[in-house]
Parts: sequence; C-alpha cells; structure tokens
Amino acid sequence: MKINNIEHIGIAVKNLTETIKFYEDVFGLKCYAVEEVQDQKVRTAFFMVGQTKVELLESTEPYGPISKFIDKRGEGIHHIAYAVEDLKSTLDELVKKGVQLIDKAPRKGAEEMSIAFLHPKSTNGVLTELCEQNKKKI
Repeated sequence: MKINNIEHIGIAVKNLTETIKFYEDVFGLKCYAVEEVQDQKVRTAFFMVGQTKVELLESTEPYGPISKFIDKRGEGIHHIAYAVEDLKSTLDELVKKGVQLIDKAPRKGAEEMSIAFLHPKSTNGVLTELCEQNKKKI
C-alpha cells in the first residue's frame, strides 16, 4: 500500500452555508466546489489549504450518516482521507492484513473520485477514507 498524501480532512457540520461563510470570512479561504453525493446523503464543500483539502459535510437527510454522527458526537472532524494509486489492490492488501473495511469495493465519491472507508475499529478509532483519482467510471 502506498499513501501519496493526505487528500482531505472531512468535517461534519449542521449548516453548510453558515460554515462556508465562516471559513471564507474568518479563515480567508475560498470554497471552490459544493456538491451533493446522493447515495451518501451528503452535501460537501471543499477548500484548499496548501496541498490538502478541507471537506465540509452536511447531511441531506435527518437520518443520514452525517446527521447520526452529529447527534452522537457533535460537529467536528469526521474522517481523514488518504490518496492512493490503486484503490482496489489497496483494499485487497488491507483485507489480507486483517483490516476491517466498511467498503469492500471502491464506490463513487465527491469530485469524481473512487473512495472506500476503513472501519474505525481497525484504525485506532479514526474513520479513514482512501481515495483514488478516477480515470474511469466505477
């Protein structure tokens, strides 16, 4: 497995519009994309901070994963995402090493990426996402 870089840090928020305004007005960052990922029941907003992105996540449904996260833990860091080159092979390698996967196969994520999540039970309590720039459709 080769991790190339931290792709992004995901932050769960209650109100995407208000939080975008905060990041722009207070931190001086510029939101460059807002996108809905329907199958994940989430709207996302992205900011570049150096070479790393910050992804804000707002639930689009009251019982979506982000809503459940906020209800249980409050707003805050939801996950860390690492960029890898061959996501499918990486997942196969992790299974052989005994890592528990949430996603057994890559799926479509924001920004046309292929993504897969690793279970926090296998990653010291940190929800971990692996991302691959999508050269072909899933």
